[in-house]
Amino acid sequence: MIPYGRQEITEADLAAVKAVLQSDWLTQGPAVPAFEAAVARRVGAAHAVAVNSATSALHLACLALDLGPGDWLWTSPITFVASANCARYCGAEVDFVDIDPHTRNLCPQALAEKLRIAEGQGRLPKVVVAVHFGGLACDMPALKALAGRYGFRLIEDASHAIGASVAGVPVGASQASDITVFSFHPVKIITTGEGGMALTNQPELARRMACLRSHGITREAAEMEAAFRSEGDGPWYYQQIELGFNYRMTDLQAALGLSQLDRLDDYIARREQLAAAYDQALAALPLALPARRPGYQSAWHLYPVALTDDAGDDRLSLFNALREAGIGVNVHYIPVHLQPYYRRLGFAPGQYPQAENYYSRALTLPLYPTLGSDDQAQVIAALQARLAT
Repeated sequence: MIPYGRQEITEADLAAVKAVLQSDWLTQGPAVPAFEAAVARRVGAAHAVAVNSATSALHLACLALDLGPGDWLWTSPITFVASANCARYCGAEVDFVDIDPHTRNLCPQALAEKLRIAEGQGRLPKVVVAVHFGGLACDMPALKALAGRYGFRLIEDASHAIGASVAGVPVGASQASDITVFSFHPVKIITTGEGGMALTNQPELARRMACLRSHGITREAAEMEAAFRSEGDGPWYYQQIELGFNYRMTDLQAALGLSQLDRLDDYIARREQLAAAYDQALAALPLALPARRPGYQSAWHLYPVALTDDAGDDRLSLFNALREAGIGVNVHYIPVHLQPYYRRLGFAPGQYPQAENYYSRALTLPLYPTLGSDDQAQVIAALQARLAT
């Protein structure tokens, strides 16, 4: 079976993890801050906070922005559920903004219209989560302009997009957003096994996320409440200053991430090469291929296509035929508002037609750095055999 995604683990990765296993620190040691510093330096952000998953990073980002009961978070329906669930963890309400059918990202025009209506109703969002679907960045300048006009905070869910850039500026620099989140799940661009990271240029947001990831505990005297200290407190003393979580990344994970980060440019180059080969080979088929935008370098986490009206085949039949041929295609994503949990909150089919139309036709093809030319040719041949007219 050719999977849709696969990690690569090298001898250098194994050596990096082994070195931690042989050290004095398996967690809360030097590897995590080293990984944070390396990623921040790579993308040009001032601060980085490593955690045990991108879901945790999204949760901490929302908490740091003081999202809570009575507030609204808006995001794209075409994403993994974590992009919306992070609001529910905070007791906030969720709404969605339909996608641009070309980029499959949150549509700035749809957002502008929804904001105009929401302003009149007195229910503007406190936070908007912009998802860089498949590795292609959203139109962040447009979203930043809307944030400035309507006063909401911006989180970039860049779980798919480490290594991507816009006009040469790396995704993660957070120039248009308050916080950017990366994922290091095994099928992502680089992996720490599981893991995530939140990046920001605002020191107070970084400080709060770092505190919340470790039980809300601080050992910094300047952050402690003096009224609760006594003269007998020594160097061991700490305070829990708010309700936090155990969202820490281990040194084992960070060491793997540091090793993988050395190959980030190579991974992006290979993914671009594979995507270009798909673009050329599939251009004549009845498929809507992933968007390419001038000045935007996608990280190509995914290669999602969509059947067009003249495909002469339905998605389920094609999916099953490809799976039976040993090609592990997938579908990204079932629109979040159609999930039972969100249906029970009042969402219904027909609310976000562009997202639903894309989902009904979507298929994700295999794409990962170690995908061989012969395996890619097998994927292409199978599609041509089913769809060529």
